[in-house]
Amino acid sequence: MRRLLSSAAVAVLVLAAGSSLAATPQKSPLAAKPTTITAANVTTQLPRGVVPSHYDLVFTPDADKMTFTASVKIAIDLAAPTRTITLHAADMTFSKAEIAGIGPARVSIDAEAQTATFTFDKPVTKGAHVLALDYAGKIYTQAAGLFALDYDTDQGKRRALYTQFENSDARRFIPSWDEPFFKATYSMQAIVPTGQMAVSNMPITKTEDVGGGKSRVTFAQSPKMSTYLLFFGLGEFDRATAKVGDVEMGVITKKGDLAKAEFALKSSGPILQWYNDYFGVPYPLPKLDHIAAPGQSQFFSAMENWGAIFYFEYALLEDPAISTQKDRENIYTTVAHEMAHQWFGDLVTMQWWDDLWLNEGFASWMESRATEHFHPEWNSQLSAVANREYAMGLDSLSTTHPVVQHVETVDQASQAFDAITYQKGEAVIRMLEAYVGPDAWRDGVRRYMKAHAHGNTQTDDLWKEVEAAAGKPITAIAHDFTLQPGIPLITVDAGACAAGKTTLTLTQGEFSRDKPTKTPLAWRVPVSAQVAGSTTLSKTLVTGGKGSLAVDGCGPVIVNAGQTGYFRVLYAPKAFTGVKASFAKLPAIDQLGVISDAWALGLNGQQAVTDALDLAVGTPVDADPQVWSKVADILTSVDGMYDNAPAGRDAFRKLAIARLAPVFAKVGWTAKAGEAAPVASLRASLITSLSTLGDPAVIAEAKRRYAADKADPTAVPGPLRKTILAVVGRHADARAWDALHEQAKAEKTPLIRDQLYTQLASALDPALSAKALELAITAEPGETLSANMISRVALLHPDQAFDFAVAHKDAVNGKVDAASATKFIPGLGRRSADPAMIEKVQAYAKANLPEGSRGEADKTVAAVTDRIKTRKAALPAIEAWVAKGGATAAN
Repeated sequence: MRRLLSSAAVAVLVLAAGSSLAATPQKSPLAAKPTTITAANVTTQLPRGVVPSHYDLVFTPDADKMTFTASVKIAIDLAAPTRTITLHAADMTFSKAEIAGIGPARVSIDAEAQTATFTFDKPVTKGAHVLALDYAGKIYTQAAGLFALDYDTDQGKRRALYTQFENSDARRFIPSWDEPFFKATYSMQAIVPTGQMAVSNMPITKTEDVGGGKSRVTFAQSPKMSTYLLFFGLGEFDRATAKVGDVEMGVITKKGDLAKAEFALKSSGPILQWYNDYFGVPYPLPKLDHIAAPGQSQFFSAMENWGAIFYFEYALLEDPAISTQKDRENIYTTVAHEMAHQWFGDLVTMQWWDDLWLNEGFASWMESRATEHFHPEWNSQLSAVANREYAMGLDSLSTTHPVVQHVETVDQASQAFDAITYQKGEAVIRMLEAYVGPDAWRDGVRRYMKAHAHGNTQTDDLWKEVEAAAGKPITAIAHDFTLQPGIPLITVDAGACAAGKTTLTLTQGEFSRDKPTKTPLAWRVPVSAQVAGSTTLSKTLVTGGKGSLAVDGCGPVIVNAGQTGYFRVLYAPKAFTGVKASFAKLPAIDQLGVISDAWALGLNGQQAVTDALDLAVGTPVDADPQVWSKVADILTSVDGMYDNAPAGRDAFRKLAIARLAPVFAKVGWTAKAGEAAPVASLRASLITSLSTLGDPAVIAEAKRRYAADKADPTAVPGPLRKTILAVVGRHADARAWDALHEQAKAEKTPLIRDQLYTQLASALDPALSAKALELAITAEPGETLSANMISRVALLHPDQAFDFAVAHKDAVNGKVDAASATKFIPGLGRRSADPAMIEKVQAYAKANLPEGSRGEADKTVAAVTDRIKTRKAALPAIEAWVAKGGATAAN
């Protein structure tokens, strides 16, 4: 699954019943009443005494009535005789339940536990049986179970049906043992409108006309897999294919959009071949489709259904009218992520959600590896630092959790899809790969795949295979970083250079922003270092809290050189002075690591907060574009600190704009022939940052280009459309907001339409953000876009968004998918700096969330508390630094 962060996936079953429903709006079946899903504080797992081996499913969706009917025959094996069989089922009614030779069963539903229990008059004997069930279920309006998405076309409205199964929503579509441990094979038949395209995990084997404008579509039997990977799609689709060895690679879009999927299709073939080699196990299915659908989720952007990967359109389609270079890169990394899951997650699956990171951390790491291999021109290895920083933002607060975490309920499983599971998981893999070497790591992964294909694993199964391949112990190190939370802090004291070597004294502590105890956790930490400008890397393993390292050469030493380690680096003042002096000449990845550590440690009061600002203003104009994007992020973060102290903001903005303006002048508004891809991304980043800083020239030019768009086709080039719209939306007055609104209502292309509605929710003016909130809970934006609009308001107006959501709780929850039900409203307040928010979030959680489902609320409270503390501590020093001209522009 590709989750959302700046970018973000969940099991989806695409049933795009795109019937041509063009009736009057008030009577159209597309106006079906939303079906909402409440939070699931369900303690699960099912007993192991009954094990399914095969599901034979026949179902008929009714897109107009938002219901479906189905029958399923489940081959099961009983370890002992029993009169009762319990499985997962949610929002279902049963009309028949029986086992041949045993007879019919009485059905009892436990809605809270999401189970159905079948009780027989006589015991079901030990051994093999077939449980036959006839049932009916609901179609929802958010991404859980079988759900509907409506979209506009030139021929009128269409409805697409999808299902979302990960982590625990297959039970809304098929009565099942809905846990990853219970792998089984699947046969599927669907009764569908004749002429529509049907797609599932496996190819179609037969299509029969059954009359009444319907056809029965039969798919080949699937391999053994977990319930959350099942997939079906139906609708008015186009499909393009390419042969990659014996595998048919496909892209599926709504009609007319195939050209937008060309980049994804061309990219996926080489990725498949590369993964076949890397994993040492060929992709085992006959086809692999990438399916694009309109809409959004707060939880995910794509889902790795085996052989039929689902994507929301923005994660797969490249539209020259609006897509950016960053969009192109995100499409590639998302495709690479989901394809990696075809092995890590689909072929080999974690036994239970405790080990979710085996799916998501590895897919995140493989997407990075594939991108670095096939697109070195994107310089994507630098993103490893940004990903690590995202994880550390959560991992440095007391509300964090280990990578391998204990999961008891459906809600807790949903909340496990976070930056610790994804980005910290990726960072730990990257560190361990560097520790044992890339060849040994790959060989260990190949051993793991071959040993556990079509099975379930726990984390230690992987460490066992890597150790065997590497001939080097890593389990103890891996346990330190995956079984306990938090971030090591390596403090560096550099001794004098003697005999051509510099000896470092290293002390291991813990980096935490709110941990009450001063006793740090202990880690075994792989550390690498090199003298600035040297190519010789020295390595050691810090154990027992202490270590030393002799580094070849004399001069400033960069610890965590290459940035493969998951730890913060705190230099002694003298050592940092040398690092600062050599900063401009460091490799870009180390510039990012050094400035990121300095900024985090400065905000935490462990070194001068102005150290990072000195680095920022001293960064050379010709530094790597991603370094400048980081500098811009730091400057806009400081700008946000002035929200409650606006008096000093003008002086800071003047300094910040002066620092960024020369870089933007070099990049310019217009792309140059042959410019590097990172430059295009930097252009958008700088425009956004300068807009945030209130640069009048940038704001005026963006507004001019937007106004000239209809008359001048060059005014708003596709790669800058999102950026220009964002500036216009942020600085809109009532008249401009109304114009954007009219444009949004008239737009038919979902990718552009969604952007327009998003920018309506991005205004600085609180009166306009209030209008956006009211608009969001109407039917106009679309059922899946509404929550995104509310989230967007919360970026600038967290208190307003949270208060609105609480006041309209039922309406807002109706716009949120099940996996986000316990996270969405509490998360709206996370960017607040108002102490009152802490009590408001706690009160909301106590009144509305089960005790075991308050993780997101706790994270929000921790984030707000930290923000208040940090601003109070850091802003005086920053203001003094600004008063001195940014330490006279860092000398």
